[in-house]
Amino acid sequence: MRSLERLRQDGLKRLLETPWVAVGMASCGLAAGAKAVFDAISDLAEGDLLIRKVGCLGDCFREPILMAHLPGRPILLFQEVSPEKAQEIVLRLKQNELPLDLAYAQISSWKKILSGGSLVFGSPFPGLLLFEEDPFFGPQVRLILRAAGLIEPTNLAEYTALDGFKALKKALSMPPEAVISEVKASGLRGRGGAGFPTGVKWALARSQKSYPRYVICNADEGDPGAYMNRNELESDPFMIIEGIIIGAYAIFAKEGFIYVRDEYPLAVKRLEEAIFAAYAHGLLGQNILGSGFSFDLRLVKGGGAFVCGEETALIASIEGRLGRPCPRPPYPVERGLWGKPTVINNVETWANIPLIVVRGGKWFKTFGTEDNAGTKVFSVVGKLKRVGLVEVPLGFSMHKLLFEIAGGPLQGRRLKAVQTGGPSGGCLPESLFDLPITYESLKAYGSIMGSGGLVALDDQTCMVDMARYFLSFTMEESCGKCLPCREGLYQMWRILGEIQKGKGRAEDLETLESLAYVVSKTSLCGLGMTAPNPVLTTLRYFGEEYQAHLQGSCPAGVCFQT
Repeated sequence: MRSLERLRQDGLKRLLETPWVAVGMASCGLAAGAKAVFDAISDLAEGDLLIRKVGCLGDCFREPILMAHLPGRPILLFQEVSPEKAQEIVLRLKQNELPLDLAYAQISSWKKILSGGSLVFGSPFPGLLLFEEDPFFGPQVRLILRAAGLIEPTNLAEYTALDGFKALKKALSMPPEAVISEVKASGLRGRGGAGFPTGVKWALARSQKSYPRYVICNADEGDPGAYMNRNELESDPFMIIEGIIIGAYAIFAKEGFIYVRDEYPLAVKRLEEAIFAAYAHGLLGQNILGSGFSFDLRLVKGGGAFVCGEETALIASIEGRLGRPCPRPPYPVERGLWGKPTVINNVETWANIPLIVVRGGKWFKTFGTEDNAGTKVFSVVGKLKRVGLVEVPLGFSMHKLLFEIAGGPLQGRRLKAVQTGGPSGGCLPESLFDLPITYESLKAYGSIMGSGGLVALDDQTCMVDMARYFLSFTMEESCGKCLPCREGLYQMWRILGEIQKGKGRAEDLETLESLAYVVSKTSLCGLGMTAPNPVLTTLRYFGEEYQAHLQGSCPAGVCFQT
């Protein structure tokens, strides 16, 4: 077992002093053909170049992505790489030739967020775009994605090269109450959607009298078009593990669980490998880093039920029961897993913890706004020129995200709406694109932050059809336990279907709105409470499209009238 310092030195040697080629091998890269690229160069580079499998940088629209590095030179980035192009790049590198003409950008240094320093790869080449000047990456602030796309996800040495487990070492030297105080001071709010203050949740769990206590990472991401958590698990699983261990120490938990859907096979595989490596190096198990603190972490695979993203349903699933929500209170911090105090946070919340411990709560609050501290990762998809993962400070302008980072609509099209927060989020019109992205601002206009899904809709989208699409998802994923959600969602879906067929009546709009409010106010859990949002916001902001359907036409030409 190597010490953390020895691991760090090994990682620095791999990243800085070793000639290497890296292929982006997260799910987005694999879907675009990254495996064929990797296979094409594996034998070709053997003996001369280290071939590395890295995660996703976030610019998914450029996949497959290849990076190349010769010691003392900047990293070169190549986009839309075919197997043939990859072979040409490797052959030229073997001849000590840098294929600058094939690269789209370069990385001369990489910020080490945890220490405030940088990994310096080499002086930049004149005339080649710098990573931080790229229009997609330039405005971003990469705190959660601090290592994504650069390191091999399950290589512990590379993770420590970017100061990995520095936070754990520091936390274990602090009183648990001091760790909680720092999290409180940071203003970190849960990134799973509700936005509850993380430090307050931890303090409540710590104050309970009963033992044992548990910590859980909610990685049951299930929103259509959302893949922030999947990428974070695939690209940098150690940061989540480190955050979980710190949280367990803070509330005095001896056991924890990562609940991830089995539909994420690559994330599951990399988590299993990372957990194994952490045990092998004394970062999990007995007497962690000689501190006297012991903690075990297990992976639990869910069947993919959307409702298990709700914390009480998730707990039921871990316990081996049917994943259905339970009334609250009591809350999990009081009576959670097996009736004991339990802290549940989502993937991004845990990923922020090492930053807060090392840099401090006051530093963390320099990002975002007073009541919305830190950054948020969004999966930006839909009718945009540049789609992928975007990390920006909370309070960032929606317009700037859509038009500057994501490049705006496709040629000849106009963006007319953005849907935030997954299938339970609202559809916001073009007139609200200047809205700052915060928990409160989105809620004020009928939407939610959710886990960070963001879908851009253009003028070829029918908003009635879109509302029915999201409603069909939540209707199918409803556990059926409570009447308002089970029957109310179905009735709204049925009415929307009649409107799409040209059989709607004026009173149907009043019925829809009335049903939506009843479901949102009387459902048992968050799924039912937020599922009517797409209906309510499209009625509110796109009422003219509903009226057109009542008159027998679909402005977007999507719905078939009979």
